[in-house]
Amino acid sequence: MTRVCAARFGIAAGLMLSAYGAQAQDDVTLYQTDAAFEDVAFGVEGAIINLGYVVDHHGNIAEMLARTAGDVGAETKLYRNAEFFQFCSAVVSRNVMEENVANIAYCPYIIFAYELEAEPGTVNVGFRRLPGGEGRDQVNEILDGIAQESVGR
Repeated sequence: MTRVCAARFGIAAGLMLSAYGAQAQDDVTLYQTDAAFEDVAFGVEGAIINLGYVVDHHGNIAEMLARTAGDVGAETKLYRNAEFFQFCSAVVSRNVMEENVANIAYCPYIIFAYELEAEPGTVNVGFRRLPGGEGRDQVNEILDGIAQESVGR
């Protein structure tokens, strides 16, 4: 059991190290704005609610990383602000899952916003793009619309 835990820790640490400083993957869509982070985050939540959805969970990644930095020996502050908003659509999700029950893997949907410590004043808003097809294109359109609205596009 100890070897399995150590192996999992090693894999997780390796993934974290390889991801550090990396650019977003091809499946991540990002938009930038110079608006205040608080305004952008408020805009993300508002755009979700205006579509008739409920924010199921709102997480603060920057606070979590700051809180746990000492526990993992981290010295670098990555984000000045970083939050995510999780929601789902009963109608859209049902349609997507009726196309293929394995599409449950893509629910709930998440929009994130962050401001890097190294780039204050530039707020990034984005989402992970679902693979096309089986109704997932509609989800991508919803996520893209929310992200664009929150940065004023």
